[in-house]
Amino acid sequence: MSADLSAVGSDRIALLETFVRIVESGSLSAAAAQMGSTQPTVSRRLQQLERLLGIRLLQRSTHRMNLTEDGTRCYERAKDLLAGWQMLESDVRGADDQPSGHLRIVAPHAFGQQQLIGPVADYLRRYPSMTVEWYLHDRMPDFIGEGIDCAIRVGEVADPSVVALRLAEVPRIVVASPDLLGDRPLPRHPDELAELPWLALRTFYRDEVELTHAGTGETARFPIRPRLSTDGLQAIRNAAILGLGAAIGSQWALVDDLAARRLVQLAPDWRAATLPVSLVYPPSRHQPARLRRFIEVMRVAVPIAFRAVQAP
Repeated sequence: MSADLSAVGSDRIALLETFVRIVESGSLSAAAAQMGSTQPTVSRRLQQLERLLGIRLLQRSTHRMNLTEDGTRCYERAKDLLAGWQMLESDVRGADDQPSGHLRIVAPHAFGQQQLIGPVADYLRRYPSMTVEWYLHDRMPDFIGEGIDCAIRVGEVADPSVVALRLAEVPRIVVASPDLLGDRPLPRHPDELAELPWLALRTFYRDEVELTHAGTGETARFPIRPRLSTDGLQAIRNAAILGLGAAIGSQWALVDDLAARRLVQLAPDWRAATLPVSLVYPPSRHQPARLRRFIEVMRVAVPIAFRAVQAP
Protein backbone atom coordinates (compact mmCIF):
# COMPACT_ATOMS: atom_id res chain seq x y z
CA MET A 1 0.00 0.00 0.00
CA SER A 2 1.28 3.46 -0.85
CA ALA A 3 0.22 5.19 2.39
CA ASP A 4 1.64 4.85 5.87
CA LEU A 5 -1.24 3.34 7.82
CA SER A 6 0.09 4.60 11.13
CA ALA A 7 -0.01 8.17 9.82
CA VAL A 8 -3.71 8.08 9.04
CA GLY A 9 -5.65 9.94 11.69
CA SER A 10 -9.18 8.88 10.74
CA ASP A 11 -10.75 5.71 12.02
CA ARG A 12 -10.06 3.05 9.38
CA ILE A 13 -13.09 1.03 10.45
CA ALA A 14 -15.31 4.09 9.90
CA LEU A 15 -13.81 4.57 6.43
CA LEU A 16 -14.57 0.96 5.55
CA GLU A 17 -18.09 1.26 6.94
CA THR A 18 -18.64 4.32 4.75
CA PHE A 19 -17.36 2.50 1.68
CA VAL A 20 -19.62 -0.51 2.30
CA ARG A 21 -22.61 1.76 2.84
CA ILE A 22 -21.89 3.58 -0.45
CA VAL A 23 -21.76 0.30 -2.36
CA GLU A 24 -24.89 -1.15 -0.78
CA SER A 25 -26.99 2.01 -1.04
CA GLY A 26 -25.91 2.68 -4.63
CA SER A 27 -24.83 6.31 -4.35
CA LEU A 28 -22.95 8.82 -2.22
CA SER A 29 -26.11 10.80 -1.49
CA ALA A 30 -28.05 7.70 -0.39
CA ALA A 31 -25.18 6.63 1.85
CA ALA A 32 -25.02 10.10 3.37
CA ALA A 33 -28.77 10.08 4.10
CA GLN A 34 -28.57 6.67 5.75
CA MET A 35 -25.60 7.68 7.88
CA GLY A 36 -27.01 11.06 8.89
CA SER A 37 -24.07 12.74 7.17
CA THR A 38 -23.54 14.88 4.08
CA GLN A 39 -22.53 13.93 0.57
CA PRO A 40 -19.26 15.94 0.70
CA THR A 41 -18.28 14.19 3.93
CA VAL A 42 -19.01 10.75 2.47
CA SER A 43 -17.09 11.64 -0.70
CA ARG A 44 -14.15 12.84 1.39
CA ARG A 45 -14.09 9.59 3.37
CA LEU A 46 -14.13 7.56 0.17
CA GLN A 47 -11.23 9.56 -1.25
CA GLN A 48 -9.33 9.14 2.00
CA LEU A 49 -9.80 5.37 1.91
CA GLU A 50 -8.64 5.26 -1.72
CA ARG A 51 -5.51 7.26 -0.78
CA LEU A 52 -4.93 5.02 2.20
CA LEU A 53 -5.11 1.87 0.10
CA GLY A 54 -3.43 3.37 -2.98
CA ILE A 55 -6.14 2.08 -5.33
CA ARG A 56 -9.26 3.33 -7.09
CA LEU A 57 -12.34 1.70 -5.58
CA LEU A 58 -15.13 3.21 -7.67
CA GLN A 59 -15.51 4.50 -11.20
CA ARG A 60 -17.87 7.46 -11.02
CA SER A 61 -19.67 9.31 -13.82
CA THR A 62 -22.59 11.71 -13.92
CA HIS A 63 -25.21 8.96 -13.87
CA ARG A 64 -23.45 5.78 -12.76
CA MET A 65 -21.15 4.39 -10.13
CA ASN A 66 -19.37 1.04 -10.59
CA LEU A 67 -16.92 -0.91 -8.50
CA THR A 68 -13.46 -1.36 -9.98
CA GLU A 69 -11.89 -4.81 -9.86
CA ASP A 70 -9.89 -3.71 -6.80
CA GLY A 71 -13.05 -2.18 -5.35
CA THR A 72 -14.92 -5.47 -5.66
CA ARG A 73 -12.19 -7.30 -3.75
CA CYS A 74 -12.06 -4.56 -1.15
CA TYR A 75 -15.84 -4.63 -0.70
CA GLU A 76 -15.93 -8.38 -0.03
CA ARG A 77 -13.01 -8.22 2.40
CA ALA A 78 -14.42 -5.12 4.10
CA LYS A 79 -17.72 -6.87 4.84
CA ASP A 80 -15.86 -9.78 6.46
CA LEU A 81 -13.61 -7.43 8.40
CA LEU A 82 -16.54 -5.35 9.71
CA ALA A 83 -18.45 -8.46 10.76
CA GLY A 84 -15.36 -9.69 12.61
CA TRP A 85 -14.90 -6.31 14.28
CA GLN A 86 -18.53 -6.26 15.44
CA MET A 87 -18.14 -9.76 16.84
CA LEU A 88 -14.97 -8.72 18.66
CA GLU A 89 -16.75 -5.73 20.18
CA SER A 90 -19.59 -7.91 21.43
CA ASP A 91 -17.23 -10.53 22.88
CA VAL A 92 -15.12 -7.95 24.67
CA ARG A 93 -18.06 -5.97 26.04
CA GLY A 94 -19.94 -9.08 27.11
CA ALA A 95 -23.58 -10.03 27.14
CA ASP A 96 -24.57 -7.12 29.39
CA ASP A 97 -23.22 -4.50 27.01
CA GLN A 98 -25.44 -1.44 26.59
CA PRO A 99 -25.88 -0.79 22.86
CA SER A 100 -25.57 2.69 21.47
CA GLY A 101 -26.27 4.03 18.03
CA HIS A 102 -29.22 4.15 15.67
CA LEU A 103 -31.86 1.74 14.34
CA ARG A 104 -34.01 2.25 11.23
CA ILE A 105 -37.21 0.19 11.43
CA VAL A 106 -40.25 -0.20 9.18
CA ALA A 107 -43.61 -1.08 10.77
CA PRO A 108 -47.16 -1.44 9.39
CA HIS A 109 -48.96 1.87 9.39
CA ALA A 110 -51.86 0.95 11.71
CA PHE A 111 -49.94 -1.33 14.09
CA GLY A 112 -46.96 0.99 14.18
CA GLN A 113 -49.01 3.89 15.52
CA GLN A 114 -50.73 1.96 18.28
CA GLN A 115 -49.82 -1.57 19.38
CA LEU A 116 -46.12 -1.48 18.52
CA ILE A 117 -45.12 1.93 19.81
CA GLY A 118 -45.23 0.64 23.40
CA PRO A 119 -42.56 -2.04 22.79
CA VAL A 120 -40.40 0.54 21.01
CA ALA A 121 -40.71 2.81 24.04
CA ASP A 122 -39.63 -0.13 26.24
CA TYR A 123 -36.52 -0.54 24.09
CA LEU A 124 -35.61 3.16 24.24
CA ARG A 125 -36.13 3.31 28.01
CA ARG A 126 -33.96 0.25 28.52
CA TYR A 127 -31.17 1.49 26.24
CA PRO A 128 -30.99 5.29 26.61
CA SER A 129 -27.98 5.57 24.25
CA MET A 130 -30.09 4.30 21.32
CA THR A 131 -32.16 6.30 18.84
CA VAL A 132 -34.79 4.91 16.45
CA GLU A 133 -36.22 6.00 13.10
CA TRP A 134 -39.73 4.51 12.98
CA TYR A 135 -41.07 4.36 9.41
CA LEU A 136 -44.73 3.49 8.87
CA HIS A 137 -45.73 1.74 5.66
CA ASP A 138 -47.01 -1.69 4.67
CA ARG A 139 -44.57 -2.79 1.97
CA MET A 140 -41.49 -4.94 2.46
CA PRO A 141 -38.48 -2.58 2.45
CA ASP A 142 -35.29 -2.86 0.45
CA PHE A 143 -33.13 -3.45 3.52
CA ILE A 144 -29.79 -2.67 1.87
CA GLY A 145 -30.87 0.09 -0.49
CA GLU A 146 -32.89 1.94 2.16
CA GLY A 147 -30.51 1.23 5.04
CA ILE A 148 -33.25 -0.50 7.08
CA ASP A 149 -32.16 -2.67 10.01
CA CYS A 150 -35.39 -4.62 10.40
CA ALA A 151 -39.11 -4.55 9.65
CA ILE A 152 -42.23 -5.73 11.42
CA ARG A 153 -44.65 -7.44 9.08
CA VAL A 154 -48.24 -8.61 9.48
CA GLY A 155 -49.15 -11.66 7.40
CA GLU A 156 -47.08 -14.49 5.97
CA VAL A 157 -43.55 -13.61 4.82
CA ALA A 158 -42.85 -15.46 1.58
CA ASP A 159 -39.43 -13.95 0.77
CA PRO A 160 -36.81 -16.70 1.31
CA SER A 161 -33.95 -14.19 1.30
CA VAL A 162 -34.85 -12.73 4.73
CA VAL A 163 -35.10 -14.05 8.27
CA ALA A 164 -38.66 -13.88 9.68
CA LEU A 165 -38.97 -14.30 13.45
CA ARG A 166 -42.60 -14.81 14.47
CA LEU A 167 -43.58 -12.63 17.44
CA ALA A 168 -47.35 -13.01 17.84
CA GLU A 169 -50.64 -13.98 16.22
CA VAL A 170 -53.38 -11.40 15.64
CA PRO A 171 -57.00 -12.62 15.98
CA ARG A 172 -59.47 -11.32 13.38
CA ILE A 173 -63.22 -11.00 13.81
CA VAL A 174 -66.29 -10.05 11.75
CA VAL A 175 -67.91 -6.73 12.64
CA ALA A 176 -70.58 -4.34 11.41
CA SER A 177 -72.41 -1.23 12.55
CA PRO A 178 -75.67 -1.81 14.45
CA ASP A 179 -77.26 0.48 11.84
CA LEU A 180 -76.41 -2.05 9.12
CA LEU A 181 -78.39 -4.76 10.92
CA GLY A 182 -81.38 -2.58 11.70
CA ASP A 183 -84.07 -4.75 13.31
CA ARG A 184 -82.50 -8.01 12.18
CA PRO A 185 -81.19 -10.34 14.90
CA LEU A 186 -77.43 -10.66 15.32
CA PRO A 187 -76.12 -13.14 12.71
CA ARG A 188 -74.78 -16.29 14.34
CA HIS A 189 -73.72 -18.40 11.35
CA PRO A 190 -71.70 -17.68 8.19
CA ASP A 191 -74.76 -18.47 6.07
CA GLU A 192 -76.37 -15.33 7.49
CA LEU A 193 -73.24 -13.27 6.91
CA ALA A 194 -73.24 -14.08 3.21
CA GLU A 195 -76.48 -12.15 2.82
CA LEU A 196 -74.98 -8.86 4.08
CA PRO A 197 -73.22 -6.12 2.06
CA TRP A 198 -69.45 -6.40 2.55
CA LEU A 199 -66.26 -4.38 2.72
CA ALA A 200 -62.94 -5.92 1.65
CA LEU A 201 -59.46 -5.40 3.09
CA ARG A 202 -57.62 -6.28 -0.12
CA THR A 203 -54.38 -7.12 1.64
CA PHE A 204 -55.99 -10.21 3.18
CA TYR A 205 -59.33 -10.92 1.46
CA ARG A 206 -60.97 -9.68 -1.70
CA ASP A 207 -63.91 -11.66 -3.06
CA GLU A 208 -64.23 -14.57 -0.64
CA VAL A 209 -64.48 -14.99 3.13
CA GLU A 210 -63.38 -18.06 5.05
CA LEU A 211 -64.22 -18.48 8.75
CA THR A 212 -63.49 -21.17 11.33
CA HIS A 213 -65.62 -22.11 14.32
CA ALA A 214 -63.63 -21.46 17.51
CA GLY A 215 -64.97 -24.56 19.25
CA THR A 216 -65.35 -27.25 16.62
CA GLY A 217 -62.81 -26.21 13.98
CA GLU A 218 -65.53 -26.38 11.31
CA THR A 219 -64.81 -24.07 8.35
CA ALA A 220 -67.23 -22.11 6.20
CA ARG A 221 -66.51 -20.22 3.01
CA PHE A 222 -68.69 -17.89 0.96
CA PRO A 223 -68.18 -15.36 -1.88
CA ILE A 224 -68.64 -11.61 -1.44
CA ARG A 225 -69.03 -8.65 -3.80
CA PRO A 226 -67.54 -5.79 -1.80
CA ARG A 227 -69.20 -2.40 -1.89
CA LEU A 228 -65.83 -0.93 -0.95
CA SER A 229 -62.34 -2.40 -1.25
CA THR A 230 -59.25 -0.84 0.34
CA ASP A 231 -55.79 -1.73 1.58
CA GLY A 232 -56.17 0.36 4.76
CA LEU A 233 -57.31 -1.15 8.06
CA GLN A 234 -58.49 2.19 9.45
CA ALA A 235 -60.43 2.91 6.25
CA ILE A 236 -62.23 -0.43 6.62
CA ARG A 237 -62.95 0.32 10.29
CA ASN A 238 -64.39 3.75 9.50
CA ALA A 239 -66.46 2.46 6.58
CA ALA A 240 -67.91 -0.26 8.82
CA ILE A 241 -68.81 2.32 11.49
CA LEU A 242 -70.62 4.34 8.81
CA GLY A 243 -72.76 1.29 8.03
CA LEU A 244 -71.46 0.55 4.52
CA GLY A 245 -71.02 -3.16 5.15
CA ALA A 246 -69.66 -5.99 7.26
CA ALA A 247 -65.90 -6.39 7.47
CA ILE A 248 -63.13 -8.52 8.93
CA GLY A 249 -60.61 -6.66 11.05
CA SER A 250 -57.85 -7.22 13.57
CA GLN A 251 -59.40 -7.62 17.00
CA TRP A 252 -57.03 -5.16 18.70
CA ALA A 253 -58.08 -2.33 16.36
CA LEU A 254 -61.80 -2.79 17.03
CA VAL A 255 -61.97 -3.21 20.82
CA ASP A 256 -62.86 0.42 21.59
CA ASP A 257 -65.54 0.50 18.90
CA LEU A 258 -67.09 -2.71 20.20
CA ALA A 259 -67.13 -1.37 23.76
CA ALA A 260 -68.79 1.85 22.59
CA ARG A 261 -71.31 -0.07 20.44
CA ARG A 262 -70.16 1.71 17.31
CA LEU A 263 -69.60 -1.82 16.01
CA VAL A 264 -70.93 -5.24 16.99
CA GLN A 265 -69.23 -8.59 16.48
CA LEU A 266 -71.08 -10.85 14.07
CA ALA A 267 -71.10 -14.65 14.34
CA PRO A 268 -69.00 -14.39 17.53
CA ASP A 269 -68.13 -18.10 17.55
CA TRP A 270 -66.51 -17.77 14.12
CA ARG A 271 -63.13 -16.20 13.34
CA ALA A 272 -61.02 -15.48 10.30
CA ALA A 273 -57.54 -16.99 10.28
CA THR A 274 -55.12 -15.25 12.62
CA LEU A 275 -52.36 -13.15 11.08
CA PRO A 276 -48.74 -13.72 12.12
CA VAL A 277 -46.69 -10.73 13.26
CA SER A 278 -43.03 -11.23 12.36
CA LEU A 279 -39.81 -9.31 12.83
CA VAL A 280 -37.93 -9.49 9.52
CA TYR A 281 -34.29 -8.72 8.85
CA PRO A 282 -31.60 -9.65 6.31
CA PRO A 283 -29.44 -12.67 7.22
CA SER A 284 -25.99 -11.94 8.61
CA ARG A 285 -23.24 -13.93 10.23
CA HIS A 286 -23.22 -11.36 13.01
CA GLN A 287 -25.91 -9.00 14.26
CA PRO A 288 -24.89 -5.71 15.88
CA ALA A 289 -25.77 -5.44 19.56
CA ARG A 290 -28.37 -2.72 18.90
CA LEU A 291 -30.38 -5.10 16.67
CA ARG A 292 -29.93 -8.12 18.93
CA ARG A 293 -31.22 -6.17 21.91
CA PHE A 294 -34.18 -4.86 19.87
CA ILE A 295 -35.09 -8.42 18.86
CA GLU A 296 -34.89 -9.53 22.50
CA VAL A 297 -37.24 -6.74 23.61
CA MET A 298 -39.72 -7.37 20.78
CA ARG A 299 -39.90 -11.11 21.46
CA VAL A 300 -41.17 -10.40 24.97
CA ALA A 301 -43.07 -7.11 24.59
CA VAL A 302 -45.06 -7.71 21.40
CA PRO A 303 -46.88 -10.89 22.55
CA ILE A 304 -47.75 -9.15 25.82
CA ALA A 305 -49.05 -6.09 23.96
CA PHE A 306 -51.38 -8.17 21.79
CA ARG A 307 -52.57 -10.45 24.61
CA ALA A 308 -53.52 -7.37 26.62
CA VAL A 309 -56.17 -6.43 24.05
CA GLN A 310 -59.21 -8.67 24.16
CA ALA A 311 -62.61 -8.08 22.62
CA PRO A 312 -65.33 -7.41 25.16
